[in-house]
Amino acid sequence: MYGDKSCNSVFNTIRIPTPRFLSTNTSRVVSKLGDSAAEQLSSLCSKGHIKEAFGSFKSEIWSNPSLFSHLLQACIPRKSLSLGKQLHSLIITSGCSADKFVSNHLLNFYSKVGDLGAALTLFGHLPRRNIMSCNILINGYVQKGDLESAQKVFNEMPERNVATWNAMVTGLTQFQFNEEGLGLFSEMHELGFEFNLVVGSSLAHMYMKSGGLEEGERVIKSLPIRNVVAWNTLIAGKAQNGHSEAVLDQYNIMKIAGFRPDKVTFVSVISSCSELATLGQGQQIHAEAIKAGASTVDAVISSLISMYSRCGCLEDSQKAFKESVGGDVVLRSSMISAYGFHGRVEEAIQLFEEMEQEELEANEVTFLSLLYACSHCGLKEKGIEFFNSMVEKYGLKPRLEHYTCVVDLLGRSGRLEEAESMIRSMPVKADAIIWKTLLSACKIHRNANIAKRISEEVIRQDPQDSASYVLLSNIHASARRWQDVSEVRKAMRDRKVKKEPGISWLEIKNQVHQFCIGDKSHPQSKELDMYLQELTSELKLHGYVPDTGSVLHDMDNEEKEYNLAHHSEKLAIAFALMNTPEGVPVRVMKNLRVCIDCHVAINITVRKTKSKEGEDDIDKVLGIPIMKFSYVDLQVAIEDFKEELGSGGFGSVIKGVMADSTMIAVKRLDNRGQGMRAFLVEVDTIGRLHHFNLVRLIRFCA
Repeated sequence: MYGDKSCNSVFNTIRIPTPRFLSTNTSRVVSKLGDSAAEQLSSLCSKGHIKEAFGSFKSEIWSNPSLFSHLLQACIPRKSLSLGKQLHSLIITSGCSADKFVSNHLLNFYSKVGDLGAALTLFGHLPRRNIMSCNILINGYVQKGDLESAQKVFNEMPERNVATWNAMVTGLTQFQFNEEGLGLFSEMHELGFEFNLVVGSSLAHMYMKSGGLEEGERVIKSLPIRNVVAWNTLIAGKAQNGHSEAVLDQYNIMKIAGFRPDKVTFVSVISSCSELATLGQGQQIHAEAIKAGASTVDAVISSLISMYSRCGCLEDSQKAFKESVGGDVVLRSSMISAYGFHGRVEEAIQLFEEMEQEELEANEVTFLSLLYACSHCGLKEKGIEFFNSMVEKYGLKPRLEHYTCVVDLLGRSGRLEEAESMIRSMPVKADAIIWKTLLSACKIHRNANIAKRISEEVIRQDPQDSASYVLLSNIHASARRWQDVSEVRKAMRDRKVKKEPGISWLEIKNQVHQFCIGDKSHPQSKELDMYLQELTSELKLHGYVPDTGSVLHDMDNEEKEYNLAHHSEKLAIAFALMNTPEGVPVRVMKNLRVCIDCHVAINITVRKTKSKEGEDDIDKVLGIPIMKFSYVDLQVAIEDFKEELGSGGFGSVIKGVMADSTMIAVKRLDNRGQGMRAFLVEVDTIGRLHHFNLVRLIRFCA
C-alpha cells in the first residue's frame, strides 16, 4: 500500500472527476450471473467483438463492473485507444474507478497501448497503489524504452516482489545495459528472489552476446523449467559465438527433450549448417522446417538462401527465393549476396535493378550485399558507384561493414593509399577487421612498407590475433626482409600469441571429417598419403608447379613440396575423391584463407576430375577411335628409337616416319612404375595443351 507522498516526486497529477457512487471491491463480487456473463463476454472479446459484447451484457457489466477487465484486455492487442477511453468513462460513471482490480486493468491498458501520459495520470490519482500498479507502470516504461523513468519508479518503491525485479532486469538486458543488469540481478539473487523464464532468457542472452557463453549456459541450466524461448536463447548464443557444431548438438537435445522447434530455432540452426557447409544436415533441417510450418517465414527463407549458397547449391538458393511469397527487401538482399558469393555479379545487379523498378526501398543490408558482390568479383568502379548511390540517392548512412567492402575493392585494385585514407577519414571507428582487410591487400601487392604501418593498427586493436602477425611475417618474407620477419616472430613469442592452425572439414554421409596440415590422425592417413602423391604427379602433368616460394621456412624444395601437398584442404579433397562416387560434388570448408598454391591445385583438380574417365575408356580419354598397330611396326618407323626429340613427364618423345610417309612423334613410356593410368592422363593433357610443336595423335600402340 502506498501513500501519495511516495510518488509526488515522480508523477504530475491532474484532477479526475469524483465517482457519483461508491462500490465495493468488485474483484470479490462473485455470482452465478457474473461467472456466466464472464465466460460469454470473454468469448466475444477474444473474437474482437468488443462493442457487441458490451451491448449484449450491459446490465451484467453494470451490476458487476469487474467484467470491464475483459473489455479492456480485448482492446490491447488491437491498440484500440479511443474505445478504451470510452470504457474508462463508463468505469468512472459506474463508480468502480477506485477499485484496485479495475484500476490496475485500466493502468495496464494505457501502458500496453503506449499512452504512458494517461497511465501516469491514472497512477497519480489511484487512492490505493499497490505493487502490481507500480509493476505495470515499470513494464510500460520498459516497453517504451524509457529505462530512466522505470528505474525511478523502481527506486522509489518501498516494497518489491519477484515481478518487479524481473521487469527491471529484463528491461536493462533488453536495451544492452549489461553492467546495470548484472548488478541488479546479483542484488536480486542475494535477496533470495527467483528470476523467471523471461528474465533468465534475457540475462543469458546478454551474457552470450558479450561473449560470456559459459555464464549464459549456467543461467539457462539454473532455470527450474525451460521453454522454447530458453532453448532458443541457448542455441542462438552458441551460434553467435561460433560454436556451430554445438548448435546442432543442442538442437537434437532440444527435440529429444520433447520441445518443438519454432521459426527462431530454425534460423539459428540453419545458419549453423551454413557456417559448417553441412549440406546433408541443412537439407534435413529444411524438411523439418517445412513439416513445422516455418519454411514460409522470411527469416527462415533468408537463412535457407544463405545456407544453400555457401554449400555451393546456388540453384537451391534460387528455388527457395522463387518459392517465397512476395520476395521482400530482406529476401532479395540475401539472394543478391548469394549471387555475389558465386561470382554471379550480373544477376546480383539485375535483381537490384528489379527492386528499383518495383519501387522496393533498398536498405543498408541490400547495399552491403551489393558491395560484397562487387568486391568478390573485382568490380571496383561499380562498387564505388553503389556506395555513392547509397549515400547520395538513398540517404543511407554507411556502417563499418560497408566501408570494409569498399576498402577491399580499393585494396584488390592496388589503390592501397586511397584505402588507408578512407579508413582514417571515415566517420565510424575502425575495427581490427577493416585494417586486416587492407593488410591482406598489402600482401597481394607485396607492399611491405604500407603493411608495416597497417599492422601496427591491427595489433593495437587486437594484440592476440595470430593471423595479423603471420600475414605481416609472410609479407616481409616475400620481400626478403628477414630481420623484420625475426622481429614479428619475436613479438609473437613475447606476447604468447600462438598461430591458429589451418583446419579444413567436409561432410560425407552426415559425418563431418576434419583435417589439419600434415594430419596423421585420420584412420585413412596412409591411404591419403599415397593418393596425394599420385594426385600431385597427375596435377604436374596438367601444368601444376608447386609454389615452393610460398613456404617461408628453412627447408629444401622436396620438403617444401611435401608440406604443400599435405595442406589441410588438399587432404580434405583427396579424402573426398577417395570416398565419394564420381560426379558427386565435393564441398570443403576452411577456417583460414586458402593459399595460392592450393587455389591453383584445386582449380586444376576440378578441371581434371570433370574430364576423368576410366582406364577402359581409352577412346574417350584420347578423343579418337581406337587404332592399333604393333610395336614392331613402330620400331621400324622410328629406327630403333634413335631420333629423340625430347623427354619429360613419364617418358621420351621420338620422331619417326610411317610406311605411308606420314611424319609422327611417338611418346615412349619409361619403366618408372607410374602405370598406364598416369600415361593416359599425360597423353590426354598433351592433346589439350596449346604449344608450338603441336602434333596430331593418329594411333595408339597396344
